[in-house]
Amino acid sequence: MAAASRVPVHIVTGFLGSGKTTLIHSLIEQKPVDEKWAILVNEFGQIGIDQAMFDTRDDVVVKGLPGGCLCCQLAFVLQAALVNLLARSKPDRVIIEPSGLGHPAGLLDLLRGEAFRDVVAVQDIIATLDPRRLDEARVREHDTFQDQLHMADAIAITMGDQASTAQHQRAQQFVGALWPTPKWVHTVDQGGLPVALLLGSGKARQHDQPEMPEAHRALAAAPSLEGAFFDFPPPPGEPEQHTASALGYTSTGLRWHPTERFDLDHLAHCVGELPATARVKGVFHTTDGWKRLNRADGALSVTSSAWRQDSRLEVITPDPIEHEPLIASLHAQLARSRAGVR
Repeated sequence: MAAASRVPVHIVTGFLGSGKTTLIHSLIEQKPVDEKWAILVNEFGQIGIDQAMFDTRDDVVVKGLPGGCLCCQLAFVLQAALVNLLARSKPDRVIIEPSGLGHPAGLLDLLRGEAFRDVVAVQDIIATLDPRRLDEARVREHDTFQDQLHMADAIAITMGDQASTAQHQRAQQFVGALWPTPKWVHTVDQGGLPVALLLGSGKARQHDQPEMPEAHRALAAAPSLEGAFFDFPPPPGEPEQHTASALGYTSTGLRWHPTERFDLDHLAHCVGELPATARVKGVFHTTDGWKRLNRADGALSVTSSAWRQDSRLEVITPDPIEHEPLIASLHAQLARSRAGVR
């Protein structure tokens, strides 16, 4: 297939809570009217929250791939999903958002392999960087965090209004020391990332990529739970949950029947009581309508949502935080929240 007829594929990578989904939202809002986009979203957790974070549109198709790491555990799932998406939806452009713990090496190997070599064109890899993460030794020294940035062709520095001037300066110094030098570095403000940087991107560089860390290679041999959980809404009053651990983090996914409503103020309070290191995402039927909740580094945002399928919550924490007592306490608090609106 001629290069001009191959579908451009953009990878937006970055560590947990670094603003990947928010950045993609900003790009969708600037999308050329004559293009149809497909978004493939992978999540470390089992529940598939990020798919619920996108509003339904005729010109944007969103497919969630929860239940493991896209770059190793879900490689075969990704291949099948991408083949199906290209054949059925015929998008003009594809954006893939790996998990915040996903290593890009396996994904690049798949996209550049025989199955897709003549079908897609891998464009510049964009990595998001939250400057505040450089203050955390656990994150800063994480192999996946480092490799995501070293393999990127371009860097979007996020959290412009939440990180301090000193943190932004440190991020600029960190990025300035990367080799090869990124093609561009852009600090994302409230207007988001200019879509021209995406549309004008070239072919991703094929410099020497780091080996996939041992932890990811071990996951590649482990069974995936993708598709085995949360296929249908749970009965009213009987929330479902699933917990999984890998790569030094643990996630718990929770789900409630769509008719159950939560008091929004109490819900926000419950989420705020979770550990400061917890990454929290959710979509809920509340007393104020359907709402999306997003908390990273302790900052909670609440926005309206078009999602109506069920209420969902994903909590991701670094080990060794014990999830069993944490989630039991959360269940008890949320049960009171539901009781208060019946």
